Amino acid sequence: MIFLDHAATTPVRREALEAMWPFLSGAFGNPSSRHSLGDEAARALADARATVAAVVGCRPGDVVFTSGGTEADNLAVKGLALANPRGRHLVVSPIEHEAVLESAAYLARVHGFEVSEVAVDAGGVVEPSALARVIRPDTALVSVQLANNEIGTVQPIARLAEVAHAAGALMHSDAVQAAGWLPLSLAGLGVDALSLAGHKVGAPKGTGALIVRGRLPIEPVLHGGGQERGRRSGTENVAGAVAFATALRLAEAERADAAARVGALGAELAARVGATVPGARSTGDAEHRLPGTVSFVFPGTSGEAVLLELEADGIICSSGSACAAGSDEPSHVLTAIGVPAELAQTAVRFTLGATTTEREVADAAASIARAVSAVRAIVET
Repeated sequence: MIFLDHAATTPVRREALEAMWPFLSGAFGNPSSRHSLGDEAARALADARATVAAVVGCRPGDVVFTSGGTEADNLAVKGLALANPRGRHLVVSPIEHEAVLESAAYLARVHGFEVSEVAVDAGGVVEPSALARVIRPDTALVSVQLANNEIGTVQPIARLAEVAHAAGALMHSDAVQAAGWLPLSLAGLGVDALSLAGHKVGAPKGTGALIVRGRLPIEPVLHGGGQERGRRSGTENVAGAVAFATALRLAEAERADAAARVGALGAELAARVGATVPGARSTGDAEHRLPGTVSFVFPGTSGEAVLLELEADGIICSSGSACAAGSDEPSHVLTAIGVPAELAQTAVRFTLGATTTEREVADAAASIARAVSAVRAIVET
């Protein structure tokens, strides 16, 4: 099997499993309990928080552990907008993850917010000038991904944050796909909040964090006992937090080398497919994109049919985001960048990871050419 779906999830690192095991066995205490087992769990949670803070460049108290990226996005968009009522206007890009788009839609539906979508270009990039045209004096929050989960486009977040802050709005960025590939410095990005997910960097699913700058007020999405400094109630997943912190630390330590190596492999895959598959069209920005993301539309095919052909050949990839469960609609990301709906349904996404090899890229490229040719032959008959 050749696994080229790392944007959907990554294998769990052995180091993360080993780090979390003690807190699934002997050290099973509740970190809020005032006894030795609870104290041990509380210390582990504090250490994990400090590790994440060191990677992101924030104070440990700015780290809110969550159940993953979706919860972190929900907490950021709903929590920041409701707790900082400068106005009831939000700005998002049309290619955001569903967790951001649906959170914004909830605020519009239930709390009377108005949501504006900032335009993206054909590569999916949000230009600062485009943001400046839609931001308003009553804009409470701007939310734009650091890197897109389908086409890999990387946004000029620091420049977008400058525009947001100049207008008095807060800036949130979903950095779930960027972790392990791009720098995550809170100061360097200039954002007020940053969402992260553990299973994209080698931690188990169901782990993640929202980084919230300083003492910025945030309305909880989960109410209860006031854990996480009142921002996310519920007994903390100590083992998950430890695994997430371990995986994030390792991913950051390996980031520069991994990005260079995987970037070269991604370029090789794109070149091979472009040379051997007639009509193949790459999607996303050609220059500003994640190293391991290679996405195509293949005219004259069905993306799902190509996936089935590839899986039969031992190639695991996807037709887009794994988070739009059961959807057979064309990708909202592709249609937002101007890809016609019919063509968008021919999309296939290949996302490489740290374990991907040169041989796997060569074998995958050959399989892609065969799969597309086979599907086109069926469609044409």
